[in-house]
Amino acid sequence: MSEIWIAAGIIFIGIIAAYTIARVFKWLRQRADLTESRFDDILVMSFGKPIIAGILFFSFFLAMGYITIPEGYTWIVEGKFLNSVYILLGAWVVSIFVENFIKLYGQWLSAKTESELDDKIMDILEIAARYIIWFIAILIVLSYLNIDITPLIAAGGVFGLAVALAAQDLISNFFGGALIVVDKPFAIGDRIKIDGYLGDVESVGPRSTRIKTLDYQLLTIPNSKIANSVVTNYAMPDVKLKVKIPVSVAYGSDIHRVKEILLEICHDAAVSTPYILMDPVPTVYFLEFGASSLDFMMVLWAKKFNMSWEIKDHINFEIERRFAEEGIEIPFPQMDVHMRE
Repeated sequence: MSEIWIAAGIIFIGIIAAYTIARVFKWLRQRADLTESRFDDILVMSFGKPIIAGILFFSFFLAMGYITIPEGYTWIVEGKFLNSVYILLGAWVVSIFVENFIKLYGQWLSAKTESELDDKIMDILEIAARYIIWFIAILIVLSYLNIDITPLIAAGGVFGLAVALAAQDLISNFFGGALIVVDKPFAIGDRIKIDGYLGDVESVGPRSTRIKTLDYQLLTIPNSKIANSVVTNYAMPDVKLKVKIPVSVAYGSDIHRVKEILLEICHDAAVSTPYILMDPVPTVYFLEFGASSLDFMMVLWAKKFNMSWEIKDHINFEIERRFAEEGIEIPFPQMDVHMRE
């Protein structure tokens, strides 16, 4: 009877000790919140609950030494069982530490980008780290208890291979998305061109990237395809865009006056519209003597990559008006002989 009281006293002392440690760690958390570093917060969170659980379990283990254990359950008080629990508690500490480290510093890194992909990658890494740590800990415990883990490792390898084969597209798209986050060929809102598809980036997900075309259609392109394609980004290194406008006049026109008029149109458009930059300066080139026309090229710089159509519309209207005022003839395009027939 006295042994039962001793065992109960040990458990009671363990409960008091666990409660005291819990209060200490609560105070440590409050102190850690006052510091600029978050590493001490992670340490306190990592060791708090495992140490409390370890104290309670150790007191229970000591108490069992004063109680008669029924036949078949004596393994509870063996040293191997206690050491196995210590291994699991250590895995608990490492798991909490790694999870909180990824969560804390992962959020800090992902906050620097506009993409949601890196947030999702951090969530996946957090879950993967947790399961990997516990899987390794369980294997160590089984090996320590002299349990053959070869079939388990083999089964895990076969299962992993089956999952990898079944989800190879998903995995390739996931890592393609990770490469997009690391390499940063574009950002949300950039206008890009991929394999002939032109549009603005709407979102970058773990599996695919969504692009809104100029016709307001939403394209979903797998990240693996983007990672292996040539990407033209019209928003980098800056958002301005070169706009080329071909102009043809009839033979016999004063080419010096034509060039002067086209430069005046460029200058007036840059002053009167919100579309055109004056730096770089708009230029006009007399390119060639065509089959039935004298061919010029106007080169202007749009303030943003999505303003090219507005610029062409305004410039073409002005060319038609000024040429009509100056009596400069715009030749009709030659029709194909087969079309005339």
